[in-house]
Amino acid sequence: MANRWRKLTLKAAKRNQPHAGTTKDVAEKLDKKPKKQNRLWSTLAMPTAGCAYAILLSSASLVMAFAWISTLYIFNPNQVSWLNKVLPEWAQIPLGNYERPHTLEDIQLNLSKQKHIAGEILPLDKDAEISFLLPVFRQRANCQSNCQELVELRVYQRSQESQFQSQSEKYYYLATQLSVTGPEESFVLDATSEQDTNFPLPLTEVKRFEGATSPGVWFSLQGQRQQGNRKFAYGNIIYYNPERTNLQSMLSWTSPKGQQPKWQQVTGDKQKELVVDQTVGLEPQLQVYQVKPVKLFLKPLQLEAITLTSPALKDSAYQNALSIARSGLWTPAFEWLKFIQKQRRGVLPEAAQAQMDLIRLHSQLTKAQAQKNWASPSQQVLADLIDGRWGKALQVFEASPHNAQEIATLLKADEGRLWNRTVAALRVNPNRSEVQAWGALILAVQRGREHANSWLSAQPQIKKDTLAYIQGLLARVSSEVKKSQTLSTHPSQIIGSVQPITQVTSAEWLQLNSTADIQLTDNQWYQVEVSAFHDGKRWLNSPFNNLKPPKTSAAKFFWQTLGISSDPGIQIVVWLPNGEQQTNTAIIKAVQLRGGVLRLLATSVTIPENQNNGLQPRPLAMTNTALEWVQPSPITIEALYQQDPQKVKTILPSVWRSLQQSGDLSTEAIPSFEQMQEKLSFWPVQLINLTNNAKPETVLTISEASIAFLNQAVPGIHGEKEQSRPRSLILSDTGKVIYTDFTENSQQVLTAIAKLSDTHSLALLVENANNYSLKRWSDKNQRFE
Repeated sequence: MANRWRKLTLKAAKRNQPHAGTTKDVAEKLDKKPKKQNRLWSTLAMPTAGCAYAILLSSASLVMAFAWISTLYIFNPNQVSWLNKVLPEWAQIPLGNYERPHTLEDIQLNLSKQKHIAGEILPLDKDAEISFLLPVFRQRANCQSNCQELVELRVYQRSQESQFQSQSEKYYYLATQLSVTGPEESFVLDATSEQDTNFPLPLTEVKRFEGATSPGVWFSLQGQRQQGNRKFAYGNIIYYNPERTNLQSMLSWTSPKGQQPKWQQVTGDKQKELVVDQTVGLEPQLQVYQVKPVKLFLKPLQLEAITLTSPALKDSAYQNALSIARSGLWTPAFEWLKFIQKQRRGVLPEAAQAQMDLIRLHSQLTKAQAQKNWASPSQQVLADLIDGRWGKALQVFEASPHNAQEIATLLKADEGRLWNRTVAALRVNPNRSEVQAWGALILAVQRGREHANSWLSAQPQIKKDTLAYIQGLLARVSSEVKKSQTLSTHPSQIIGSVQPITQVTSAEWLQLNSTADIQLTDNQWYQVEVSAFHDGKRWLNSPFNNLKPPKTSAAKFFWQTLGISSDPGIQIVVWLPNGEQQTNTAIIKAVQLRGGVLRLLATSVTIPENQNNGLQPRPLAMTNTALEWVQPSPITIEALYQQDPQKVKTILPSVWRSLQQSGDLSTEAIPSFEQMQEKLSFWPVQLINLTNNAKPETVLTISEASIAFLNQAVPGIHGEKEQSRPRSLILSDTGKVIYTDFTENSQQVLTAIAKLSDTHSLALLVENANNYSLKRWSDKNQRFE
């Protein structure tokens, strides 16, 4: 039964299978063919996957290599110079100055070929042979002093390549460089300057800026600019980051006082701050910058100014304190902030503490000024008002009835700083009577008593006794204003020499107020011998024999004639041994006329003594509106020859003969023109029209060193003379000498060329043996008189 069942099953299975003659062969073919193909694809796939993986790895490596080479090329191209050895000429990497290291001599020679000058090397490490900063200068055209202008800073590093290590000379590659230009004149000078202020001023000096507590090396690029009696200092601050080998310009600065920036501990943290002094007169103005980190690869640091624009605390009392500080009331603001800090248990946020420290720094200056003994009541009043000492300033005013005019002049000259302080103080406390008094006085002097009374009536809750007290002050100052308007008909324009005096006898001097006291005080008295002044119509020169004051009211006559009623101030200019000028304001107190000599008695803080009469001009006294210095741009004789050969051929023989006649040159025959041109080619000249004939004259200022150079071949000609200041020659367009300091035993020296404010004509300010004189060209006599 079992066998039967198995047979039936097999029969049925055979019935259900494909036809034996077709399907079996096809099945075998289908079964065998794919096996061969699978083995083929497997054989091919294994090496292909490996190649792809290798290609991917190689591509990633190449990308990383190119990225690294690019980084090296950006920051230190010298390190990829080796590639040029394996690359064809058409694929060379342009390395410029980085192509190969150079010796210091080669660097200087290459700069010279580019008409540039290599400055003094400044080391960046303890050893200058490792790395250094090289300033690059160029010669300024039409220049007489400080003629090298900074154009670029370069950082060089010692080459570490093996092929340059065995050399006897040291090789350096250029690591980085920075082009530099000075700040624009409009940034450096006063905003009121009438000069063209769009061009950059030259930077002439580079110094390491020592004292910083931050990492890296700081440099100060500096220059100076004269405007009137003031010498402005200006410059740029540069930071060198040794980790990135990068030079970064951080800040442009200016100082009307001629002060250099300094690092100072202001905020009390570990980092010192950069302080720039922009103070003008008694108004302190300090810019303080903190060194702050920045998340930038090439610039990890920046200088951030501490400002009072946005209060660091959302507190009304704190905001009020900052408001009065912005008006200039530094000490009251600081006292207020100390109270707020005490309420907060001595802790302020970092930004608020920085603002408080900035205010403290200004307060220290205004306090010191107010505590000084000033030369005049007006200066004392000004110092007190700037420091917010309203009551003390009123005491000075009331104790000086004979100086009310002087104080009224001070208030009239205010351009808003004192008024802004008054408004700020009353905004915080409207009921302060002493502040109300000064507000009324300022308005009475500047806009009239009626306007002052109108303003007073608008003050909230002003007391009757306060109003009566202020009316008494207004009456006094109003009478002085009327007196000033009666006397003053023109601004004072006075020039003279200055000397200190130790004894003053009141009977010898004329005073506008005969009861005023001119006894010696803690300040220094000075006597000004007037050499010239303008009487409102014309300039008068010493001796003043034709000046006839009336027997009665003689003092009033002089105050009116000299124009000192509205402004009794006079500037005393002193030249320091290093050539810089220092200016102080003196107050004219009395006048004296004897034997045609006109003298003024003035008081001022002590000025420096003249250390060397041979090299320093004597102190000069001049009022603000007397003169305006004129400084034509100088050019060399060589440059003048290229412009006007005939002029040079005309003037050189005259110059040589003048030096011979004065004994400064040998009296041998005058050299040929070519010889003179070669020897004098570097001498500076100025072209300026002094004779009003539309043809400029030629001014030469000749130093002792220049003359000594001419006398090198003739010993003894110049060696016996004492060292002295440069002297001047002025020649007409025809080559005639029309002014000279080169005469035997001459004691006159041309100090300056100045424009007179009355006619806008030019004059020579000449220092004589005992005084100064103004010399103007006379068309009639064809000479300076």
